[in-house]
Amino acid sequence: MPNIAENLSATTRLHPDHPALRFGEAVVPYTELDAAASRIAATLQAEGLTAGDRVGLMLPNVPAFVALYYGILRAGGVVVPMNPLLKEKEIQHCLVDSGARRLFVYEGVAQQATAAAAATGTPVNAVGADWVPADEQTPITEPCPRDDGDLAALLYTSGTTGTPKGAALTHGNLGRNAEVLADHVVDITDDDVMMARLPLFHAFGQTGSMNAGIRRGACLVLVPRFDPAEVLAMLSELGVTIFVAVPTMYNALLHQPPVTTGSEAGALRVCVSGGASLPGEVLYAFEKRFGCTVGEGYGLSETSPVSTFNHLDRPRKAGSIGTPMLGVEVRLVDEAGKDVSPGDVGEIAIRGDNVMAGYWNRPEETAETIPDGWLRSGDLARQDEDGYFFIVDRKKDVIIRGGYNVYPREIEEVLYEHPDVLEAAVLGLPHRHLGEEVAAAVVLTPDGRATEDELRSFVKARVAPYKYPREIRIVPSLPKGSTGKILKREIRLAR
Repeated sequence: MPNIAENLSATTRLHPDHPALRFGEAVVPYTELDAAASRIAATLQAEGLTAGDRVGLMLPNVPAFVALYYGILRAGGVVVPMNPLLKEKEIQHCLVDSGARRLFVYEGVAQQATAAAAATGTPVNAVGADWVPADEQTPITEPCPRDDGDLAALLYTSGTTGTPKGAALTHGNLGRNAEVLADHVVDITDDDVMMARLPLFHAFGQTGSMNAGIRRGACLVLVPRFDPAEVLAMLSELGVTIFVAVPTMYNALLHQPPVTTGSEAGALRVCVSGGASLPGEVLYAFEKRFGCTVGEGYGLSETSPVSTFNHLDRPRKAGSIGTPMLGVEVRLVDEAGKDVSPGDVGEIAIRGDNVMAGYWNRPEETAETIPDGWLRSGDLARQDEDGYFFIVDRKKDVIIRGGYNVYPREIEEVLYEHPDVLEAAVLGLPHRHLGEEVAAAVVLTPDGRATEDELRSFVKARVAPYKYPREIRIVPSLPKGSTGKILKREIRLAR
């Protein structure tokens, strides 16, 4: 697999005038997108970017994200995508840890990023939705040569430590995962219209929407935020054929009243769901209402991300994450790394061309996660007699709120920064629409006077909006085991 930016170049040669992106009323043909990426690559190289240099990218789903992503890769750089909702401290960590040479940020959310860049000495560009540099350099039409093992992106994920670490994904990882998904699973064609609502800074959005779609010449409809009524109207009006989303989005669309004009998403043929388990009743109701096929998959940022899928050419099982993708092996193992007996629950271990090269500059954590060539997912599952996998629990404490991962340790560390907090435990509560809601139990210091509202505001000001705990309870004590470890499973937050 060469530089994955070649996917854009190859598609442009085949379909130069075909629409690549739709954003509002704007339509960007492939030749225009390719030209923008060429100018960005030329500008970056003129500024001294060399192969392997990291570049931060902090934009929502707008045309400039796609052009910058492929422009950075075309120049030989490594993309460091970041959530535009991150706060200054979080951005600083990503910039310092990755050693980013430059940061591109969306002008609408530039304040926190600009402060972080100033604190770290990182050059920053605030750009608009359709930004491209002035035509001052000779465009770079051919991607910088890269090998399968060369780094393409650093995706920051906190894991159980609470400290964000960069999953190092190579051109082989991302390129092969997009290839298998586009060519062998969803069978994307240049006639398809794909809605790119999942954030492109996330692995699922990058592979499942952007990289897979551009590889096959599809048109990507960019949607920066999820509004169920607006998305439902767009599915109908724009003739969307492929929709990639998380379960909460499918559930929200099901609860929308039918559109009053035209056919209701009559062109929709395939939907891809991931990020959390999709309830069977939601899957079947969605297929019945919209006349499409819904395929559920599973993966991690560390696996580019797709590892298993309910393949559309085989019997599908609701509640299952399916069977391994082409080029991927999956086992269920015990604590010693041995295969569990058939039917027993074990931790999902993954090996294949989708597995990351490791965590950036963290050899010990890499060795812990991939001790023997098999990546330990932290998720527990069972396998049925047909080879289908079913998630049964999460070994890690990660909370999945509306498709976004929230890591309790990170939020606990913020709570501990408050002078009135003695102890804190963050956990997930079941939520009808979001899957899980972030909650916290807090013990105050003997002279602490903080209120629940004050603590909520304190955390909200320091982390991305989806992370802060909506539910906070001040309690007299937290349950502990014999070693003094807080026992989250025994915490009850009901008033």
